[in-house]
Amino acid sequence: MTVAQLLEALGKMPPEAVVLMESGGGLSLVSALDFVEAQGAGAPAEVILLPNMDE
Repeated sequence: MTVAQLLEALGKMPPEAVVLMESGGGLSLVSALDFVEAQGAGAPAEVILLPNMDE
């Protein structure tokens, strides 16, 4: 999924909904993201969703 596809999908959701991700067999809130630039020819840039580690 690209950032554009993710934004389009999220744009269809209620704005007050929280974003969760699978984490170790359960669900965690997404609390941050990390951007990694392309790491070589043909490699795409990446956005990594990071779970809330306080849960």
